[in-house]
Amino acid sequence: MSRAKRIVVKVGTSTLTGADGRVDRAWLADLARQTATLRESGADVVVVSSGAIAAGVEALGLDARPVELTGLQAAAAVGQVRLIGTYDEVMAAKGVRVAQVLLTRHDTGHRQAYLFACRTLDRLLEMRVVPVVNENDTTAVDEIRFGDNDTLAALVGVMVHADLVVLLTDIEGLYDHDPGRDDDAVLLEHIDELTDEVVAAAGGSGSTHGTGGMATKLDAARILMKAGIPMVVCDGRRPDVLIDAFAGEPVGTYFAGGEGEADARKLWIAFARHPKGTVVVDAGAREALCLRGTSLLPAGVLSVEGRFAAGDPVSVVDEAGAELARGLADVSSADLERIKGLRSDRIAQLDPALAGREVVHRDRLVIL
Repeated sequence: MSRAKRIVVKVGTSTLTGADGRVDRAWLADLARQTATLRESGADVVVVSSGAIAAGVEALGLDARPVELTGLQAAAAVGQVRLIGTYDEVMAAKGVRVAQVLLTRHDTGHRQAYLFACRTLDRLLEMRVVPVVNENDTTAVDEIRFGDNDTLAALVGVMVHADLVVLLTDIEGLYDHDPGRDDDAVLLEHIDELTDEVVAAAGGSGSTHGTGGMATKLDAARILMKAGIPMVVCDGRRPDVLIDAFAGEPVGTYFAGGEGEADARKLWIAFARHPKGTVVVDAGAREALCLRGTSLLPAGVLSVEGRFAAGDPVSVVDEAGAELARGLADVSSADLERIKGLRSDRIAQLDPALAGREVVHRDRLVIL
């Protein structure tokens, strides 16, 4: 980590706000100080910040966070102005210029738009500007939401070819058990692989102010490990935590970056868009995909969920529901319903136009 030159910092709502749910300006000012210190050492910094809705609730004087979608979007619209204004003010006091970048999966899911976003982020960093990235909560709906900024931070890390991603949260890191329930819970300081034990330790969502629990941080780690980018999950209110993480000091939980076996296009296929449907495969297909690196053929398909067209992203799961892979479908869900479980000779008899077609070609498939 001490060799890191480009760092993505995710700020969670629970870290950004105080106990009263209001944006903590003093904490943001200290984040600005740490950011300026990193830049003085030659690093590029990208901030992925939650908190627009919380800032909007504060600005509007609401008693509680809205429940309905339009109320949330309205609060976000007001909050984005206040949030980026606060970032601009505290960063400017340290000689740092910021830019606002708002994204949804509609933006990243279109290949050309995704590439333009990558180039814009690169250009901002070349201009020594700190991009402050957030999901565009004002226009996002379920179909195009990232769902949490942990996933967005990981995707931004891929987009800017980061050397390190740091998730600032309200706990020290990942424990082997829930530290809120077990006083003997042990912090997992170094993770090289997302084993079943690690996934079980992550549990579910935690904070009431934000949307990302420890499980979503493992989702982020899964993306970054595929890209070969290390990640740190740590207590955002620990003094100088960002500086220490950048310097390679042991803070929180460190997820090793792995070998980065997936190329840039495959990372986009796997993570930039929500799958439009799910393909359930049998044990033989699971082995062929995961161990032999083959394409997914109709013979190994047990069932199809959702509606998708050829070229849409799909999730591939086993009979237990565990996600094995993601990829771009070569056939529609309607056609796949007709040929699932069939071998090539039978498909040729049924519909010659579908003979020899893969469900997902291995060049457009990412094993998870």
